[in-house]
Amino acid sequence: MKHILLLLLFFTITINAKDYNVLDYGAKADGITLDTKAVQKAIDLCTKEGGGKVIIPSGKTVLIGTIYLKDFVTLYIENGAILLGSPNYEDYTTDTYKNTYKNEPHMDRCLIFANDAKSFSIEGKGTIDANGHPENFTKAKGGRPMMMRFLNCNDIHLTDVTLINPAAWTSAWLYCNEIVVDGIKIISRVNHNGDGLDFDGCTNVRVANSSFDTSDDSICLQTSRPDKPCKDIVITNCVFTSKWAAMRIGLASRGDFESITVSNCTFHDIQDSGLKIQMNEGGEMKNMIFSNIIMKNVPRPIFMTFCQQRAGVDSPIEMLPMKAMHGFSFNNMIIDNRELDENSVIFLTGMPEHYITDIQLNNIQMTAAGGGTQEDSDNKNIKEYTLETLDGWWPEFSKVGTLPASGIYARHIDGLYINNFQLTTISSDKRKPIVLDDVLHFNQKSTFLNKKEITSTKIIQH
Repeated sequence: MKHILLLLLFFTITINAKDYNVLDYGAKADGITLDTKAVQKAIDLCTKEGGGKVIIPSGKTVLIGTIYLKDFVTLYIENGAILLGSPNYEDYTTDTYKNTYKNEPHMDRCLIFANDAKSFSIEGKGTIDANGHPENFTKAKGGRPMMMRFLNCNDIHLTDVTLINPAAWTSAWLYCNEIVVDGIKIISRVNHNGDGLDFDGCTNVRVANSSFDTSDDSICLQTSRPDKPCKDIVITNCVFTSKWAAMRIGLASRGDFESITVSNCTFHDIQDSGLKIQMNEGGEMKNMIFSNIIMKNVPRPIFMTFCQQRAGVDSPIEMLPMKAMHGFSFNNMIIDNRELDENSVIFLTGMPEHYITDIQLNNIQMTAAGGGTQEDSDNKNIKEYTLETLDGWWPEFSKVGTLPASGIYARHIDGLYINNFQLTTISSDKRKPIVLDDVLHFNQKSTFLNKKEITSTKIIQH
């Protein structure tokens, strides 16, 4: 009897779930006529009647300006369908919140927006093409809209779709909870700042089985509000290539970061850094594991900074006190940078009297091009990330330049534990493999340079 009731309930739900094909609500779907009103009409009716699928049909191109997703709506983009962003900046509304970074109001508008919505999805094998080419959108022409922005939403699914050509970020998720991203593809190379997924103050986030080809950070975790932490994040089974960083955690960092895992991913052909982990704005960052990762042509495989800088548009002008960064474990990594230059180094740096604490590097095979000179090795004047050095901008590697180590350079760290680290340099490198500057409680076991054990004499400690 119980099974019969469950079957009846299933069939009742199936019968009640409705499809809302945008063609039935006036969409021309010819890729020329603006169909914003037709798509919004279908969304509004769908949520009013309790939910269902708003369908962008196969073989059609539906041109829109800003649309608003709502409760219980699945925006379903069928295989072979394209949801195309309008090339006209005026078709993007001004009530879609804002970009939270300073000096970037030209990125405030967006194509798809949701505010205080629950249980909605974007699904299907089709494509959202934001049409963000520079001939359509530049800062000088008024602005560059993001593709998606979700504000204070709960229970969101983004699955299987392909997202291409945003004029700015692909997506901004602000203060949202219960997020699943699975099986998507992002290609965001046509304009500047083409981030992939930016989670700001979000909790209970799962990203899996996806690929990223971006002109800026592929995935960002950030906290623009002190009361909105970024925690309980799982990222797995993904492939990254980027003009900037594969993954950036921090930068905007007024709130806390906690309980983040990244596993079973490959990074390749990254211009800046692989794992870029940065605290600037007064939050606490702790308890993160990165495991089973392969990197090829990723110049700073791990780049960690702890300093002060104002990142958010709502951040106070005065610099916030530095709180804490602690509890990081990097395990089972293969890094192949033989095709790059001498600036392919693991770089970990806090500030004097403000240490990053408890970092583990376990089971890492790293191949570097080598090429460091004796002058590089003798350089003891590596700039600190002071406000003077930053000069109003972010703590980037370019602010300090070539490091005096060929493998790992660590500074202002309390608790650095290296176990089974194997470094191979392709060409001669005059630098020591590991250089430590103001590192407390250091321990190393089974470390090798070109298959020879790295003894304490081959590690420089200042």
